[in-house]
Amino acid sequence: MALFSLFSGEKKRDLDKGLEKTKRSLFSRISKAIIGKSRVDDSILDELEEILVTSDVGVETTLRIIDRIQQRVASDKYIGTEELHQLLKEEIVELLQENATVDFTGFVLPEGKKPYIIMVVGVNGVGKTTTIGKLAYQFRQAGKSVLLGAADTFRAAAVDQLTIWAQRVGVPIVTHGMGTDPASVAYDTVKQSITNNSDVVIIDTAGRLHNKINLMNELAKIRKVVQKLVPDGPHEILLILDASTGQNAFEQARQFTAATEVNALAITKLDGTAKGGVVLGISDQFKIPVKYIGIGEGKEDLQVFNRQVFVDSLFSS
Repeated sequence: MALFSLFSGEKKRDLDKGLEKTKRSLFSRISKAIIGKSRVDDSILDELEEILVTSDVGVETTLRIIDRIQQRVASDKYIGTEELHQLLKEEIVELLQENATVDFTGFVLPEGKKPYIIMVVGVNGVGKTTTIGKLAYQFRQAGKSVLLGAADTFRAAAVDQLTIWAQRVGVPIVTHGMGTDPASVAYDTVKQSITNNSDVVIIDTAGRLHNKINLMNELAKIRKVVQKLVPDGPHEILLILDASTGQNAFEQARQFTAATEVNALAITKLDGTAKGGVVLGISDQFKIPVKYIGIGEGKEDLQVFNRQVFVDSLFSS
């Protein structure tokens, strides 16, 4: 599917609306920093650095962006303040590209991976269950058969919420109830998916960080039982992060990447925060691709992440 069909029209408007709070904060602060000045100088760069850091882009990523802009200003000799937005867009996109951030083209599955198994991790409250429901809906819309596994068995609400989402988007779910063995749920889910010839399996896991050793052991056990049935599974370990938590999202990313082999990220709740800069910092610092972004409560409000489109929207007026 072409990029323009993915991110034009209604989808593009949805993204612009979802990033409205971040854009408003970023634009107003940058505008105040450059008012009355004709060119980008050290004082503007100092203010820009503060704006990016306090917008939760992160210190390391901010310093890299500022360094790149300083080099551009030095080489081009004169850069007017009216060019600053475009300069920021160019340097951020290039930075993400150099860090091998992947652009995804839609809710598609790789060839030769059936069932494609996604294990979803993340702390409670970040929108994990909601994201699973939205993801199942998008795969259904793409014509794929989906099976959910409710392996977060430590909270009755988690099983109930995922069951509601399964009914809402019209996909089957495997549940054993609260207090049962999560690995057993995962095993039975994958086994049923093979029997039913499902295209994609999405397995929820417990959202706890209070004891990293127990978390690591639990996730390792789930992976081990999955591999009994599908040796190269799970194919995707998707970490869900809440953009509105700002710097806490960075810490959660550190904890979960240490606990398991996370290879994809989803950033949620961008519509409810001015801290959308976390998308840039996290994708840059952890070298793990941001695959999805959540921009609303509806089942259709999950989009694939494309760095160029995201940055264009972030800096659009």
